[in-house]
Amino acid sequence: MRRKPVPEMLITTCLFVLCIAGCATMEAKDDAPVELAIADRWSGDFPVDRLGLLPDGQQQSRVGYIDDLRTFAAVWQALMPDQTIPAVDFARHLVIFSRNVDFYNRTTIMKVLLAGGGLEILAMETMSAVPVEDRAAMALAVVPRAGVKFIRAGERQIPVAAAR
Repeated sequence: MRRKPVPEMLITTCLFVLCIAGCATMEAKDDAPVELAIADRWSGDFPVDRLGLLPDGQQQSRVGYIDDLRTFAAVWQALMPDQTIPAVDFARHLVIFSRNVDFYNRTTIMKVLLAGGGLEILAMETMSAVPVEDRAAMALAVVPRAGVKFIRAGERQIPVAAAR
């Protein structure tokens, strides 16, 4: 049995389409979010009158980060006064936080995604209609700092300082 020759134009068109599809796939893959491993996590009640302990520019934010032992120790003491502060290697890790700002809702950090240098914190909260007054529920998590340039905080981006 003899095959019919395939027109060159058809072959060229197929190769062109495959090339474009391959390039589009490669581009999307480079920007795809990567889930970061959470090394440790905690949650508890944080006194509203101690919000000044959070890093400058993050005291009113729903999410943020801590990158030094002094700040972490002060925040930990306010959040978990009866527990020993855990060891964190701030050269390799960040402590990120998520808290409610309107209603008292228990919260926990479920997933952390990194894409294009931006860290997105995905947290789960209970639902209540009790306004935040003297305490707010807060969650902390330890994540790798490699590749993190900023934290996504809604429409805002919180720049992350280079390791010290």
